[in-house]
Parts: sequence; structure tokens; C-alpha cells
Amino acid sequence: MSDTPLSGLNGSALDQLALEHGIDLKRPTPNGQTVEISDDTKRKLLHALNVQPGSQAPGPDDRNIKRHVLQTATRCFIPNFLSSERVWGVSLQLYELRSQRNWGIGDFEDLRVIIDLVASLGGDFVGLNPLHAPFLADARRCSPYEPSSRLFLNPLYIAVEKLPGFQSDADHLTAIAALRDTDLVAYEAVASAKLSALRTIWARWKSADAADFTVAEFEAFVRNGDVTLRRHALFEALSAQMTQSGFSAGWHSWPKEFQDPNALAVGSFAAENEDDIRFHLWLQWVTHRQLSQAAAHARTSGLRIGLYLDLAVGEALDGSATWSDREVYLTDVTIGSPPDPFAPDGQDWHLAAFQPSRIASGEAPPFQRMVKAAMHYAGAIRIDHAAALRRLFLVPVDGTPADGAYVSYPQDDLIRILAETSAQHRCLVIGEDQGLLPQGLQHDLAAANILSYRILSYERDDAGFKAAVDYPALALACISTHDHQTLTGWWRGADIALRAEHGIVSPELTRQHENERHAERRQLIQAIGNSNSDILTETPSASALDDMTIRAHRFIAETPSILAAVRLADLTDEKRPTNVPGTSSSYPNWQPKLSVSIERLSALPSLRGISDTMNKGRQVSLSDRVRNFGHHGKQHSQETSSLSNRPGAVSDTTDKTDAQKLDAIVEKYADKIPRPLGRFIRWLRKPELRWLRLGAGILFVLFGFVGFLPILGFWMVPLGLIILAQDSKFLQRPTLKAITWLEAKLAK
Repeated sequence: MSDTPLSGLNGSALDQLALEHGIDLKRPTPNGQTVEISDDTKRKLLHALNVQPGSQAPGPDDRNIKRHVLQTATRCFIPNFLSSERVWGVSLQLYELRSQRNWGIGDFEDLRVIIDLVASLGGDFVGLNPLHAPFLADARRCSPYEPSSRLFLNPLYIAVEKLPGFQSDADHLTAIAALRDTDLVAYEAVASAKLSALRTIWARWKSADAADFTVAEFEAFVRNGDVTLRRHALFEALSAQMTQSGFSAGWHSWPKEFQDPNALAVGSFAAENEDDIRFHLWLQWVTHRQLSQAAAHARTSGLRIGLYLDLAVGEALDGSATWSDREVYLTDVTIGSPPDPFAPDGQDWHLAAFQPSRIASGEAPPFQRMVKAAMHYAGAIRIDHAAALRRLFLVPVDGTPADGAYVSYPQDDLIRILAETSAQHRCLVIGEDQGLLPQGLQHDLAAANILSYRILSYERDDAGFKAAVDYPALALACISTHDHQTLTGWWRGADIALRAEHGIVSPELTRQHENERHAERRQLIQAIGNSNSDILTETPSASALDDMTIRAHRFIAETPSILAAVRLADLTDEKRPTNVPGTSSSYPNWQPKLSVSIERLSALPSLRGISDTMNKGRQVSLSDRVRNFGHHGKQHSQETSSLSNRPGAVSDTTDKTDAQKLDAIVEKYADKIPRPLGRFIRWLRKPELRWLRLGAGILFVLFGFVGFLPILGFWMVPLGLIILAQDSKFLQRPTLKAITWLEAKLAK
């Protein structure tokens, strides 16, 4: 950068320019302190942001440099039934599913089987990994969190034999059986087998009668996808050609004349390879159809939320997205995370980030298009790394995470887009709000009806594990995720051993973590309870571990959180984790399959035990569910008959707004009053405690008027009204107005 205008900028002038463009001048360290970022880092980030000395900084409406407090009533969709119920579902990685019919990777037909199973158990959703488009020409790049594009889907999940025109032979069946028998997903072999069969089907399908309705549907899909879909298909065709010529699947290594989608060489390639491009358009259409059918099947099977899809925080630096729409992405920096106790060197995730000035701009903002792509199929989405709504830790491509810094993003605009798109698609939004979070972010997310994401092992304070009643209502609670060991793996300390084995942490830090785990085990038992005496021995029995797993799920089920997720890997007690953060080639991330096939899941003793525990803890009667579904089945069928024509959610959210505002007020004051009373108030919000709430609410109001508790005094009156308002929509609006008026008076 020695020849750029920024190279001569130093001192306060450089700092001021960095601050004006949202660059934080300090970054965290593993010991909890902060350090100044270097001038070199400031210049590199300013260069990536396309900033020059003297350029006009974004105004307050364009950027979110300081903490924002939402001033509008912008809120994401929450279905009405969640105002009085708490529900649960099962989360899994789609590729990890084993079955007697798939091709060595879980697919959309396996998903339908899981949907039927979860519906039979009383669940309301099936949570999945990101289904974003990968690099088909290099299937080894298999991380669902480093996709080629978040706007499109992964054709490797197509159930090939379900397509009209599929034909097989003995050799093919033998090859597929071998793919099914592996313990790791053999992505290259799977991609080769599937793409070969799909090309054969495509050759037959494209010669079909033009009057066939599916042909018209395909052509409409292509027209609706417009230039964005076309460019993705062009990228896939070009990527395959480049790998055959000895280049990599990503565009960074391609000859210069092919690195720009508008280049003459690319246009010539497109003209000569139109059939290949049409094939990749068709793949996206087939994937879209099968996923749409699975989503509709989830709703008609009685899953009231349906599919819950993960949304990756970024895309590959050299994938379809950055090639097709380069001007909306940052160059020369990647998304990562600063050094922390579990990753002392920090992390570089090798992901491309949107330009902060472009992410929410235009008639169809990039962020909106990305969110809509997932919500089209989902009843809920999870925003991976929700802190990205306000800031991202960006690392120069020629540096390490120690050379990175936080850069601000337009939080208010992004939340507004989420809320509007959520209402349009009737889709819940969950924010993965773990790790280092900017101050006040969780409050802002809750104010926008974005559910928090609470993982059991992370919900601790100085006294140990938080009580179940301390979990927020506006949240999804779970025991573990794809980045964690199963509960029994955590209990055995397998996560600590793997971090040491792969050199992620030092031996000294490993010993510290092992000592801490001894205390954490005892604290967990104190939180969830345990009647098995040998659970704390060096080698606890299988029955003791099973009992602990049941109790941990009961704990999660009994939280006030409106959603709770059971991880399928916990049900099957997987010994090999899905992903080991901080590793790349030293561990087969995103490849391990489940040890149990989906046909055998229903026979697992843990499945019925945990599902019964979840239903009891959530206070859901399966027979009542069936009756309720029978009553509302026609409505569900109408809503899911066409995912592309979902009705708007404005009417569903109107009477929900006041309830959610009151929930936020409860959370605020429950943290300020004496802790036992705060826990009691949170506990009272359970749907099944209606009559107890009625009595407690009346007593709070009466005692408030006479000043029964000196600590609270008159404030017991509005707290009592809030308790009563949970069961009365008529009380919600006046209660909200009264509390707002009181707060305004006391603030003067």
C-alpha cells in the first residue's frame, strides 16, 4: 500500500478517518483486556472500505458507528400460538443422515422421514445446517458455513432416484451401496455419482414435450431468477471447466480474462456452453422443488414452525457470490474473530463480507436478497454470528487475526430488513448471540423480536449454571450445537482433549480447562439434579450418563424459552464431533455421519425418553396436538400449498407487539429487583401457571398500593399488571401505556 494516498496518513488524522468509517481503534485480547490496533491495520481496512483521505464519511442514517437504540416498533414475526405455548424440535446436519436408500449423503427424501418422525414425537420444527450452494466442481470444500453463494441451494441434497426418468443398473447400485457404508461423507465420490446421474436425467428431461407443465415451471423459475441465477449457473459451468484445465474451482486462480463475469472471454464461453449453463439452472430448479416439497410436507404433517434453516455469516472469498456481484463485497479482508481464551491466536474464517455501505442499499439490498432466499422455505431462520448485525471482525488477507479490527455495520437498517422480510414470509428469526458481543446488542435484538440463542454449557455465571427460570422467554434453548461435543462428550472432556490434540491451545491452558471441567460437572448436576450416585466417578456407567442426558433435556424443556431444540447427535450419542473450531485439514470437519440410520432411530430408547421429557417439560400433550391439528389442518394446508404465495403476517403480529413489549419490560425489571423475586416472576410466565398468575398478579397490585415491600413499593402495581396482562390482551395496551407513562415521569 506504499503507493496509495493512505500511506502518508498518520496520527490523529488517520484515527479520525478510521473512526468516521466505523473502525474500532482497539481489539480484545485473550486475557480480557484491549490493545490498540496498528496504523497499518487502519490503512488496510480503510483501503478495503474504498476510503480515501478527504472522502465524506457516511452519515448517521447510513452507518451504525455508535451503539443504536431502536426507536421504531420494527419487529420480526412471531406466530400467535407462541404467546401461550412453548414448543420444541430436533436439530441436525442434513448431510450426516444415514439411510438404506440415500447415496452416501443425507438428502431431501431423508428429510421427509425425519419430519414424519419429529411430528410423531410431538415436535414443531426440524433445524438444519445451511443449505447454501457449495463448489460443485470441488466437493472437498464441504463446509456449509463457507458456501460459494448464500442465494442458491446445494444440489447434492437432491434425492436423485425420486426424479422422473431415473434409471439404475447393478454397477451403479453397488457403487451407491459403497458410498452409504462410509463413516465419513465421501463428498467427491458423492458429487461425481450424483452429477453423472443428474446429467443423464437432464438429457432425457430437456427433450420432453414443451407443453409439459414442468417445462413451463422451469422456464418461469429461470425468468424469476433473472441475471443473478444466470450468473450462478455460468459460474458453476465455468468452474467445472477450470478444474478440468488444472485450475481451482474458485475464481481467484482463474486466468485474468475469466475473473470478470462481464469479460469478452466469459461471454464467448457462455455462448459455447449454453447447455452446461442450462444444466446448472435445472439443478437449482430441481433442488428448489424438492426443498419446497419437504417444507410443505413439514407443515401438513403438523410441524407448526416447519423447517428452521441456518444462515451462514459469509461466503467463500472466491465463490459464485463474489464473482457475480463483486462490488457489494469487501476485498482484501476476511471475516474472523479476535484472540480469545479458546483460540489465543484468533480465527480467520476466510469468508467474504458485504461492504457496510452497500449491504442495506438499493431497491433490493444484498442483505434482503440473502435473507429472502432462506425464508422462502423456512418457518424459522438462525442468523449465524448475530453480532454481524452491528459489527464484524475483519482480518487483512495478508495478516493474522492479531492484525484485525472491528468494523461497524448499519444495525438499524439490517434489523428493519429482517423484520419486514420476516413478516412477509411469516418466519421467526433467531440470532446466534454467543461469544464476544457489543454492549446492548442482546437488548436490541429482543426489542426487534429476534430470539436469543442459549446453549446450556454457556449459560453460567460466577455461581455456576444459571437456573432454568433465568433463561429469557424470547429465546431458543439447547444443549449443544454443531461446534460442540454432545453432552456426554462434554462430560468426558472430549472437547478439551481434541483442542489439545490439534494444538489449538497450550498444555498449560489444557490443564486449566481440565481443572475447570471438574467444577463444571458438579455445577451442572446441581442445576439439573441427579439421582445416580456414580455420575461423578471417573468412569460413570452408561445408565448414569443416560439419566444425566434426560435430566439435562428436562432442564432445557422447563426454561421459559419459547423454543427448545434437541440435537439429533445427542440422541444417538455421537463420539465424533461435527466440527472442531480452529482446525482445517487436521480434522474431517463437516464429514462425520451419524452412527445410527434413520430407519433405526425410532427404536432408540433415548428417543422416546427424551421426546416424552420434552413434551412434559413444554407441557404439550400429543393427543391435544393431534386434536388441535385436526381443527386447524385446513388452514395449515392452505398456508403450505404454495410456499411462494404465503399470506402476509401483519395481522398476526399486530396483537403480538404489545405482549412482546411487556416481555421486554419484564426482562428489564427482573434483572433489577432481588434475584429470588426476579426468578419467581420469570417462572410465573409459564403458560400452565395461569391461575397462579391470576392470584399473584392481584396480590402484587394490592401490596403495591400499600407499599408492602419497601424495596419495590409502588412498582409492585405495574409488575402485577404485567403478570395479569399475559392472559388478557385487553390489559396489554393499557398496561404498556401506564408503564411507559410512569417511566417517563420518573425519568424527569
